[in-house]
Amino acid sequence: MAPKKKEEPKAAAAAAAAAPPKPQEPERPKTPAFDPAAIPLEFTPEQMEDFKDAFQLFDRTPANEMKITYAQCGDLIRALGQNPTNTEMMYVLGKPTPEEMQSKMLDFEQFLPLHQHICKAKNRGTYEDFVEGLRVFDKEGNGTVMGAELRHVLATLGEKLREDEVEQLMQNQEDANGCINYEAFVKYIMAS
Repeated sequence: MAPKKKEEPKAAAAAAAAAPPKPQEPERPKTPAFDPAAIPLEFTPEQMEDFKDAFQLFDRTPANEMKITYAQCGDLIRALGQNPTNTEMMYVLGKPTPEEMQSKMLDFEQFLPLHQHICKAKNRGTYEDFVEGLRVFDKEGNGTVMGAELRHVLATLGEKLREDEVEQLMQNQEDANGCINYEAFVKYIMAS
């Protein structure tokens, strides 16, 4: 009788060969390169003066050439009241290497479109951002949240809404059980 140990690997290899290949994940769409020339500046003259004053504080060039390093750009934008992630900063700077972050320089006119982009990007959230935020409250994992809980969150967390604003948003959104489909709710809010 032949040992069964030799037959098992053959059977396992045959089963693996018969299994259909794992489908490849679709490629994520590539993010287009940042084009500072395409960013319209919407700052007031007063804001521009304030930005220029702050920019001069970060200028470490010997002759005050109104230039900062790429590495200082994120710090300056944060000093001006924004809170970009390092990923966002790397995107607007063109994904420089660590050496380029310390050596490449940026003048005030080059800085303004980067700052404008960061200011605009922080003012809007995506559908996915909002759905992900509401998914935290989906205790049963069925795509719904309790209307009472959502009312409480809207009235007490973040940019607090008044009770009448909450009621206006929630109008006709709850089902018979007092639950809200949060994906449909986000679509409704974003369409408004």
